[in-house]
Amino acid sequence: MTMDPLVLLTDVDRATEELLRTAQDLDPASLGSPSLLPGWTLGHVLSHLARNADAQTNLLTWARTGVETPMYASPEARVAGIEEGAARPLRAQIEDIKASHERFADAGAAMPAEAWTVVLPPIGQPAAAVPWARLREVEVHHVDLGDRYTPGDWSDAFALRLLREIAAGATDSPPMILRPWGVEHPLPLGAADGAAPVIGGPTKSLAAWLAGRADGTDLTVSPDGELPVPARWK
Repeated sequence: MTMDPLVLLTDVDRATEELLRTAQDLDPASLGSPSLLPGWTLGHVLSHLARNADAQTNLLTWARTGVETPMYASPEARVAGIEEGAARPLRAQIEDIKASHERFADAGAAMPAEAWTVVLPPIGQPAAAVPWARLREVEVHHVDLGDRYTPGDWSDAFALRLLREIAAGATDSPPMILRPWGVEHPLPLGAADGAAPVIGGPTKSLAAWLAGRADGTDLTVSPDGELPVPARWK
């Protein structure tokens, strides 16, 4: 997947449109039902997606203006914002996601080329990483709304980038070696050595498993044995 933030902004537009189509098909009475993310209802997921768009907009504003604009006022404020929005009617949730996405898209369009290179302390990366962060939130949490959208709907490029990102940050993972089908180079996790189990399967399945969005039943283990328990992600 490209690192070009302008291309990724287009991907965020597309992913948000798909998310909104799923949200519009939800039963309005179901928002208090559990999502696939433990501890969160469907309403929590939708509320989080709107507030995260505003948080990412804050980062772009910081990079563009030089004025410190944190993602959230505090960790407590982040939680409170999600909780406050979770019980709203479906129509209000959808309108909030639309409006927050438009603010994010406008902030991205307003970025001059040099602003994308500004390193943002909260993420320790340049602003060019923000569109990917937003795309990741939309695609992964879209899955949490239920079986209408699954990791199988992710693009191959998205799944591979997500897989590599999780693997690179899984410092506390049990040792294993991932072999995504069709990918030349294996991905070692933890203190992987020659004795570490090799986990094979489709890239989307491996990414979903490491992200806690799949149980790994379609993956293979060599030598034969039980799948390791991956480290908790996010």
